[in-house]
Amino acid sequence: QVHLVESGGGEVQPGGSLTLSCAASGSVVSVSVMGWYRGVSRELVATITTGGSTIHYRDSVKGRFTISRDDAKNTVYLQMNSLKPEDTAVYYCNYYSLHGHAWGQGTQVTVSS
Repeated sequence: QVHLVESGGGEVQPGGSLTLSCAASGSVVSVSVMGWYRGVSRELVATITTGGSTIHYRDSVKGRFTISRDDAKNTVYLQMNSLKPEDTAVYYCNYYSLHGHAWGQGTQVTVSS
C-alpha cells in the first residue's frame, strides 16, 4: 500500500501564496500520476506524471498554480499564487499507478480577508 502525508495548508489573505507538499511512502512504483484535488466533490486541481512529462490544470487555476514533483523523494508540490476566496477548500493529494492508488488525509486551505 501507498501512504500519503500532506502538509502546507493554512489561512492566507486574497492575493497571497501557499505551497502544499505531499510525500508518498510504502509500495511506491516508478511510474505514477500524482495530483491535487479539492472539496467535497474532490474536483481535480492539477495532476502530474512521473518526470513531469504530462501536466493538467483545471481552467480556474491556470496561470496561478504550479504543480511539480521530486521523484527521488516521491513528493509532489502545489505552489499556489494569487489565491482567491473561491480557492478555499480541503485539498487532497492523490497517487495513482497500475498497482494501486491512495488519497491523503487532506489539508485545509482558507483564503479570507
